[in-house]
Amino acid sequence: MEKNNSKVSAAESSGKAGRALKAAFPKTIPVMTGYVFLGITYGMLMATSGFSAWLPVLTALIIYTGSMEFLLVSILMSSFNPFSAFATAIMVGARHLFYGISMLRKYGGMGWKKFYLVYTTSDETFSVNYSSDIPDYVDRGWFYLWVSFLDQMYWVAGSAIGGFFGSLITVDVRGLDFVMTAMFAVIFLQQWMKDGTQFSTVLKDHVCELIGIGGSVLCLLIFGPDHFMIPAMIVILAALLIFRKPMERAGYTAETELRGETSEAEEGGEDR
Repeated sequence: MEKNNSKVSAAESSGKAGRALKAAFPKTIPVMTGYVFLGITYGMLMATSGFSAWLPVLTALIIYTGSMEFLLVSILMSSFNPFSAFATAIMVGARHLFYGISMLRKYGGMGWKKFYLVYTTSDETFSVNYSSDIPDYVDRGWFYLWVSFLDQMYWVAGSAIGGFFGSLITVDVRGLDFVMTAMFAVIFLQQWMKDGTQFSTVLKDHVCELIGIGGSVLCLLIFGPDHFMIPAMIVILAALLIFRKPMERAGYTAETELRGETSEAEEGGEDR
């Protein structure tokens, strides 16, 4: 009896994973387009700098932070300075603080999947997992896991191609990193449309977006284009903490009203 139950449980888990993969893969295609080409660029850079072909693959698996991996090339070629490398990694990866705060609820209760989800939360993976509308028949944990896994494999595959075959590639891949910028712009616009399109309620519907834009522009004007990133993140984090309670109350009220409207519609359908 126990064997039959375990077989049924394994079949159910396999079914959930399969449905989630079908739903997740199309969402990651834009990321694949950017990651493969950027990974090739990174692998070629490592190869032309004199490093072994396996090193970009290893760093893609372990470090998996595109910005830091490109900086890693110059760090490895310079004199040994662990404090400088650590400080650089902290500054480059500081934006992940926002990702972690934003995904606390979404990644809560994911069991064994949570560690890998946190470990593989890159910029693009965060964007896809945070903004995707997951169908009700798809398991959210498996969906998040497949998005995270596929995105990492795209980066690893690109790094491997660049590392092992970089000397044979003659295509000019400069400027392809703009794919990531374009993808973020599209995701931002999708999130904006999802939160609301009424001009009269723009301040209510788009508090987070406006805080991000306003904080970035303010710090850009004060600190300049070369030094505004860290101050902007501090300003945005402080503003989100200050307005956290009002935003949570507004979100709770909107959710309650939506549930009320849904209940009334269902009751109306039953009456008919």
